[in-house]
Amino acid sequence: MDLRALRYFVAVAEERHFGRAAARLHMSQPPLSRAIKRLEAELGADLLHRSSTGVALTPAGAVLYDEARALLEQAERVRARVGAAAGPAALTIGILADSAEQAGTRLAAAFRERHPEIHIRVREADLTDPTTGLRNDLVDVALTRLPFDDAGIDTVMLRSDPVGVVLRSDDPLAGHETLRLSDLADRRWFQLPEGIDPVWRAYWNATEPGGELRRGPVVRTVHECLQAVLWSGTVGLTPLTHPLPDGLIAVRLTDMPPSSLVVAWNSTAANPLIRSFAQIAAATYRSPP
Repeated sequence: MDLRALRYFVAVAEERHFGRAAARLHMSQPPLSRAIKRLEAELGADLLHRSSTGVALTPAGAVLYDEARALLEQAERVRARVGAAAGPAALTIGILADSAEQAGTRLAAAFRERHPEIHIRVREADLTDPTTGLRNDLVDVALTRLPFDDAGIDTVMLRSDPVGVVLRSDDPLAGHETLRLSDLADRRWFQLPEGIDPVWRAYWNATEPGGELRRGPVVRTVHECLQAVLWSGTVGLTPLTHPLPDGLIAVRLTDMPPSSLVVAWNSTAANPLIRSFAQIAAATYRSPP
């Protein structure tokens, strides 16, 4: 048994559904199902009762779930102790695509001044993963936006940004100073793919988690969002701090809650460099340019 297989099994056991577990792990469902079947074959026991509505743990699965949780927690402690003994040498920062420019030269300069010996790696994620890889341990810390499912994730807010609707400049509503969602009830909205964080997906579609989504093209990147507006008159949300190309305009929505730019990290992370990054980012955004 490897730790990855155990991590997959724990996700399925907690979600009670292969589709939701695959979304949580940011992978497709078929390889997840195959991994669980290999684990069952290796252990010589059925771990899950499968049905059309989801899965349930067998007695053997319940035992493995408890043991797997303990093993994964022990592995994390080992990693933290080894990292602490070796001393932090690198930090991987995840950046959400629409927040790439938000890191800015001031934050980079402030961090380099405090930690000149640290090697920084940057991973940019598209709009399908608001944690930018935190849940898969692909990054140490993320510069991203709320709201998303933040279970097991700590955040520090850097800035709260009002949001608006993106329209073509020749749209009849483009001349308004503000709008309400009801003004856009008959419009097509771009939406994010199925299987991703439901809180995140619902917010950017201006709906409630679990509710009916507004219809429109599926997009994965900021560029795809903007092209959907330019080419087909689709509408959607954007932080008002986000620059737009010629031909597009953002009108503030008075009945949409703001989106917060945050630093995020896994709650169990023991690397003190992560906390230092969060503190430096908060101080940088509090101080005037």
